[in-house]
Amino acid sequence: MVILYFTILKPKNPEITSQPVVLEHFELMVLPAIKLNVSLRIVVTVNNRNYGGFEYQNSTAYVTYRGDVVAEVPLQADTIPARREHNISTTVIVLADKLLTNPKILDDFKWGLGTLNFTSATTLHGKAIILKVFKKKATSDCTCDTSLFLGNISSHFDCKSSLKF
Repeated sequence: MVILYFTILKPKNPEITSQPVVLEHFELMVLPAIKLNVSLRIVVTVNNRNYGGFEYQNSTAYVTYRGDVVAEVPLQADTIPARREHNISTTVIVLADKLLTNPKILDDFKWGLGTLNFTSATTLHGKAIILKVFKKKATSDCTCDTSLFLGNISSHFDCKSSLKF
């Protein structure tokens, strides 16, 4: 059993990739105060390389820009099957007015040639289901660094995830 665990059943961190982002909603209000909200539709693909599935509860991911929360991402409870790719589709509610009021945004446009760097953090609480028999509480943490290049309208996405029992 020990050899089996350390060779085949040893938990592996999932691989996470992002699909192209779609603009879902855009709202600009000028009066009584300037307010800008944007909703983006995203699909994230999780490649679960483990022999156990992961069932998680409702959660929220937060996107920050230079320490300020600028977006919330609701995640509905779901199950990521063992040894499969699973798409998670959700809407990112960008609080653009919080982004635009950050005093360092002008520096990023000026010196970064139109590059904005964001960090998202997600913690999913749930249970790992190994061989459809054993259930164990688990927590998955994921941190993603995203760079948006406004000049050529592209992005770079780099995620690091971990699974803790």
